Amino acid sequence: MMQITTRQLAGVIFLVAMVYGATAAAFDELQCLTPHERAAASLYSQLQQRAFAALEHREAEFAALKSAEDVRAWAKKRREFFLNQLGGLPERTPLNAQTVRTIPADGYRIECVIFESRPGHHVTGNLYLPESNVSVPAVVVSSGHSRTAKTADYNQRFALCMVRLGIAALCFDPIGQGERSQVLNEEHEPEHAGTTTEHFLVGIGATLVGRNTASYRLWDAMRSIDYVCSRPEIDPTRIGFTGCSGGGTMTSYVMALDDRVICAAPACYLTTFRRLIETIGPQDAEQNIFGQIAFGLDHPDYVILRGPKPTLISSTTQDFFDIDGSWQTFREAKRVYGILGAPERVDLVEIEGTHGVQPQNLATIGHWMQRWLLNKHEAVSIREYPVRKPEELLCTEHGQVLNLGGEKSVFDLNADYAATLRAERQKQWSSLTAEQQREQIHSLLKLRRIDERKPPRWEDRGRVNRSTYHIDRLVLHTDQGHIIPGLTYHPVIPSDEAYLYLHDGGKAAAGKPDGAIEKLVGDGFAVVSVDLRNQGELADGKADPLLTDWKTYSLAYLLGDSILSYRVEDALNAGDFVAYYQKDRAKPRKVHLVAEGAACITALHAAAMQPGLFASVTLKSGPKSWESLMKEKHPVGQLDSIVHGVLKTYDLPDLVELIGSDRVKFE
Repeated sequence: MMQITTRQLAGVIFLVAMVYGATAAAFDELQCLTPHERAAASLYSQLQQRAFAALEHREAEFAALKSAEDVRAWAKKRREFFLNQLGGLPERTPLNAQTVRTIPADGYRIECVIFESRPGHHVTGNLYLPESNVSVPAVVVSSGHSRTAKTADYNQRFALCMVRLGIAALCFDPIGQGERSQVLNEEHEPEHAGTTTEHFLVGIGATLVGRNTASYRLWDAMRSIDYVCSRPEIDPTRIGFTGCSGGGTMTSYVMALDDRVICAAPACYLTTFRRLIETIGPQDAEQNIFGQIAFGLDHPDYVILRGPKPTLISSTTQDFFDIDGSWQTFREAKRVYGILGAPERVDLVEIEGTHGVQPQNLATIGHWMQRWLLNKHEAVSIREYPVRKPEELLCTEHGQVLNLGGEKSVFDLNADYAATLRAERQKQWSSLTAEQQREQIHSLLKLRRIDERKPPRWEDRGRVNRSTYHIDRLVLHTDQGHIIPGLTYHPVIPSDEAYLYLHDGGKAAAGKPDGAIEKLVGDGFAVVSVDLRNQGELADGKADPLLTDWKTYSLAYLLGDSILSYRVEDALNAGDFVAYYQKDRAKPRKVHLVAEGAACITALHAAAMQPGLFASVTLKSGPKSWESLMKEKHPVGQLDSIVHGVLKTYDLPDLVELIGSDRVKFE
């Protein structure tokens, strides 16, 4: 797709924000729901209740664990699920490591290093090596969500604490941070101030091919262990791992999946999904694994999967990762470690303070590493660690690996994998009948079949008069208890044919004076527009113009669902209403489907699933394929319309063929 500049992107986001904001401001008279109905229809609230039910089921299963054999079976099942949802682990390829610069210091040295976690995909790091005549243990430090990453003050302090104890430390840059930004502006500097934005953006392509942002973050971390183990100064049998916040997430993942991590200390992350959802909600892209809540993989399992290896949970009292959840995780882990005969190998430290590693947290983590990696039990006191300016610790000449010749970004890696999937996918898809293809879509999106749905019931909510037409407000009630607010734009003498109009901004977005809907009404057609799930009046008011409502999307993702599947059901219910309103079920009216933006994806699925319902499909400003999004750095408004692993089965052009290419028009 054509690349856009930063200025152009800002303009696009502004316009999208105007569309989202205009609905409430300019179209109050077109609202259909009461405040109570809007609150009850909140998709996020509904997903919360489903998540709580799934977590209660896990709790009941966990309570049944009684023996070491039970624990091993529990851990094995969840480890296999975890790896599968990440798309598996890639082949270990040569690191091609190099030390670009060495900084001498008092009793230690810092090496600025670069290595390849995958061919052409570089990781930058600072290796702190103590002066020693024998091999030493090493602790890998994973950064939290700070732009400066390995050079951030708290990450430097992690490393300095370790090296002063006689332990080597490697601080490395995660993707989207430090010297590894995946989106650069015209000045070859990071495009986005927020590092989590980049993680969501690379996650769009990763999700489409059945991976996750965590797939890349985890592999970088494992290859960082490979790197320290390759160094002659380091004892590969004594490896530790730690990190704060997003680094605590990565510590939790690595310690659960990499048996080389003897000692681990995740900081300011571990809580429980129940407390997370009850408080701040789902967080960064890599912190959400597809379907894990539905499956029963909760935060305590990251500790349980490694039991009984030494693990310290480092927490702060006022952290936004709720401290009560941290203690619940510790309680579950302690019980399991007791079953395994080593309760002393798991512990929790809680220090007064907000999110971050307080001085006593750091000293306790240092003591934990010293205890299990050096077999030393002396107290580690709080001390000051003077840190260096970030520019002193850079590894690349121009400050970003993307400026290196031939560097592959995660966007490139996703696109390469999508291209690999394409040939096999197309071969398999073409071998199926149309009904078998629809069955594959039904299964992947968890859609109901036509004979499983009952027609919606409609309710009149009043009329708004215009000079040459009127607008009827209505609410559709589906057989599953969902409500769909809608508007019928009605000319004085309507044609028997009608239109269903879908728009990312909701039912009123295309109904502005002289807009697309008014033009259709002027041509004599009745037009029905609706709010799909989490749009318009059904939105929770949290939508980001670039990333949409990522919290609701993430909660659905954790449950193994897609918001797209909900919206397809809504579109089919709305289409049924348009086709059969005041008509015999044997003689429906001809319905033309129009969609704008990412709603085009919903329209394509609805028409492909029930092609007899729509006479034609017109798509405006939507993606023509999911694969075209793989290298798109600014896929505005696309996040909540993607489906995990869909490019292993089909792409949007396959839906066009199911509908009939002669019935689909792109504008």
